[in-house]
Order: sequence, then structure tokens, then C-alpha cells
Amino acid sequence: MFEFHNAINVHDDPNRHVVLGTPLDMEPGEGQELIYFAAGCYWGVEKVFWETPGVVATAVGFMGGHADHPTYKQVCAGGTGHLETVRVVYDTSKISTGQIIATFFEIHDPTQGDRQGGDIGHQYHSAIWTTTDEQYDLAVRTREAYHDTISEHGFGAITTHIATAADGGQFWFAEDSHQGYLFKNPDGYQCHSRTGYACPVLKSRS
Repeated sequence: MFEFHNAINVHDDPNRHVVLGTPLDMEPGEGQELIYFAAGCYWGVEKVFWETPGVVATAVGFMGGHADHPTYKQVCAGGTGHLETVRVVYDTSKISTGQIIATFFEIHDPTQGDRQGGDIGHQYHSAIWTTTDEQYDLAVRTREAYHDTISEHGFGAITTHIATAADGGQFWFAEDSHQGYLFKNPDGYQCHSRTGYACPVLKSRS
């Protein structure tokens, strides 16, 4: 379970996560890795990951677009090309890359293209941006394995875009009010159209 750190100090510092207490722009240290996930409305996606054991930092923002310094309003209006994205730093001694990627696939319906449930728009498209060769390989293989699993239950092709973080372009942090949104607004909106089927957890080839 996650732990809440230094409530007063964290609330006073917009550069730190309100739950995890770590810097929003934390770079991975020894034994840690960085990955980016887009799985629909980022409020609920971020909450899943800050509650995931082994995750040490999360932040919400925008990735994959062509405009600089996009705002939430601009992204939701369309035209910038960005996806609502969660930046995740995780401890590989506590959660494997295969496990965190499987979690990503399980918390949304990756077959829905530019939507998640009632949320419709390109900003809700499913995507993974990787920072290591191992992450990329596992993401591609997990997508294939999960397709095999859910296709047996009538689901169509998985539309999750997988690319390197370099190909995804700069990650732009969302406004402060969106960081840790569902902690600040516990009755706030979250949408997850899940398939209801477990995703295989794959191991690294090495």
C-alpha cells in the first residue's frame, strides 16, 4: 500500500506528489526505471499507479503531440495531438517491468482507439512510451499476448501505440491542479473501461 508523506509540507510544495512525497519530475535512481503510460483520463490512471507497490513517483501530463506547453483545455479541445499521459518511476526490485506493463493493460480497454468508455477523443488513446530496450520488447510482446487472451472473448484488435520516449517527444507536465487529482478530489471523476481479463506477466528475454 502507498504511504502518505509529510501532509502539510507536501501540500505546500506543488513540485512534490501529494501522496508519494517524491518530486513530480523525479529521475530514476539506481534500480529504478521511468516509463510513460496513456490509458484514458489521466486522473484515474495516475491513482492506480500511485497505489501500486513499487511505484515511487507519478505525474500527469501530455505526450505525443506537436504543440509546446499545451494546457489541459487545449489538449481536450483537440488539435495539439497530445495524449493524457502518466509519468511513472518504479523500483524494479519491488515490481518488474512485465508486472507494471500488465497492470497498464488491465486498467483500461486497449481496443477502443480514440476513446475510453464515454470519454471520446484522441487524447484518450492508449499508448506506452518506453525508456529502455527491455521495456519496449516487453511492451510489444505483452500487447501480443494480451490480444491473444482477450480476442478469445470477442474483443477486437488492441490499438495501443508503443514507441520510445524519444519518439513520443517531450513530456509536458499538466497544471498543478491535475497532479494527484483524485487525492485532492476523492469524489472526482475517473473512467476505466476494462476488459475484465487478466494480462499475462511476461519476463525479460535476458
